[in-house]
Amino acid sequence: MSAQLSLFEDIPVTAKFPTTRYQGSKQKFVSWIWECIKDIPFYTALDAFGGTGCVAYKLKQEEKQVTYNDILPFNYIIGKALIENQDTVLEDWELETLLKPQPNVAYPHFIEETFKSIYFTDEENCWLDIVSTNIRKMLNPYKQAIAYFALFQSSIIKRPYNLFHRKNLYVRLQDVERSFGNKKTWDTPFEVHFRKFVNEANNAVFNSGEKCKACNLDVFDITSTYDLVYIDTPYLNESGIGVDYADFYHFLTGLVNYERWGELIDYRSKHLRLKRGDSVWNDANHIKDAFVRLFRQFQHSVLVISYRSNGVPTVDELIEMLENDGRNVKVYKSMEMKYVLSNKCSNEILLVAQ
Repeated sequence: MSAQLSLFEDIPVTAKFPTTRYQGSKQKFVSWIWECIKDIPFYTALDAFGGTGCVAYKLKQEEKQVTYNDILPFNYIIGKALIENQDTVLEDWELETLLKPQPNVAYPHFIEETFKSIYFTDEENCWLDIVSTNIRKMLNPYKQAIAYFALFQSSIIKRPYNLFHRKNLYVRLQDVERSFGNKKTWDTPFEVHFRKFVNEANNAVFNSGEKCKACNLDVFDITSTYDLVYIDTPYLNESGIGVDYADFYHFLTGLVNYERWGELIDYRSKHLRLKRGDSVWNDANHIKDAFVRLFRQFQHSVLVISYRSNGVPTVDELIEMLENDGRNVKVYKSMEMKYVLSNKCSNEILLVAQ
């Protein structure tokens, strides 16, 4: 049986958002974001581009009725594990079962055969085939989501730059002096990381007393209304270059779609990414229209928009769009930050439009 927390129990002291290494995470800004919006009266909230789920998790801690949404399937599973899940954890015996081959199971070798010398060693690829197969056989969706969360984080932490954007296993394996990275973390066995992240996810589970849920939708397909909508779209920088999360983390999407992974791969790419789909959030020619459409879609909600001071559209253009819809806009600016894989500094901006 899963461990249960009583329905209206106070939030456990031990409930803590787990560590992640996801590019663009707002974890370092969560407390600041809450301070900016805590005096706004609202009950239902949508985290429209949920990512790691750290903002949705904070809103859940503040006893809001939270809907987490993300178009990427692996992020949706994270939202299911940490936001929608109220009381289910992965028990020790279940963890042990996941980590070893089970009798009478014919294990596939897709990762081992397809991704040889691209991201992980042969031994690690074999481990991924076994454990991901065991996870797919789990019946409880919340236990499965916690296991997937641990698998995703374990895969990310063993990657240079924490990304899957290049065929660069050699960076890990070269015996050279290093100016970045953590070779000890890279060389730590998958099983050790997996156990750690299962424990962190278990410790993050709590019952807020409010029904929360996770969705896997294109934001424009969301039809429900909310008191407050938090928006943190992928960014285009001043050069019109965007952050392609689908490409950066395609391996995680593959893990979720293991049985049909082979047909999703773009075999022309050296790092075997998935076939690309178009996203308006990475299109400099159409992104302004997308923001206008998004703002009008949630015209009856308070909008809280995380942004960068050097983004496209500009902050002033976003403010103008919001004011054209009759909104009052407050602008909050964080300290200057330097982001991963960027040589430039910028400020985190929060727009609150009512």
